[in-house]
Amino acid sequence: VPRWGPIKFRIFVGLLFLPYTGMVLSFVVIGSMLAPTLHWDRVVAAIVVYFSGLGIAAHALDALGSKKAKPWGEHFSTRQLWIMAMGALIVAYGIAIYYMVLYVPLLWMIAILEGFFVFAYNLEWFNGRFHTDGWFAFSWGMLPVLAGYILQTNRISAASLMMALAMGLLSYVEISASRPYKELKRGGPYGLPGGTVHIIQYEKILKGISLGVILLGIGLLVWRLS
Repeated sequence: VPRWGPIKFRIFVGLLFLPYTGMVLSFVVIGSMLAPTLHWDRVVAAIVVYFSGLGIAAHALDALGSKKAKPWGEHFSTRQLWIMAMGALIVAYGIAIYYMVLYVPLLWMIAILEGFFVFAYNLEWFNGRFHTDGWFAFSWGMLPVLAGYILQTNRISAASLMMALAMGLLSYVEISASRPYKELKRGGPYGLPGGTVHIIQYEKILKGISLGVILLGIGLLVWRLS
């Protein structure tokens, strides 16, 4: 979160949860890079779709649906968050539908699933049944990898499934470390014995996972470009 600029701008940047958004965008890139032939316009399209759909829309809905502490307070009204979420989803699905109609009909499967989870997970529908670490790893870890690959090929391969599973497991580790980290931060460093040590340990895990995945995505991108 930047320390400069108007408060709403800084809160908006925080709302994007950029380290994890960067991970998800890397998942999309990783899936795309597995394709034998690359359509670079589709790589860019997939990144924009997930930045809009996850980075903005899902996190705005998460701020609306959080039944516990709201990490960014009440700086944005309910109306502003809904406008933010729906506007971002219109952009994401507008781009996705163009490709699904003309080139990659199999992507409808991912689009429908992600459309469900963006509401069911973040608004905690069905008494929070889908607001779990496992569904998080599936929806924001596995599916983005498959989306990137399908957008390039209109099919699913064994390699893409294995990579999706691997990235899903990394997402599972990330969210499993993220939840206790947030609880410790909310309770302050003295909320339990050794609290400060625990916070530092969780920060190292979260930073290592997010940076590692982002570098993997960049590395594969550079490899394909060269």
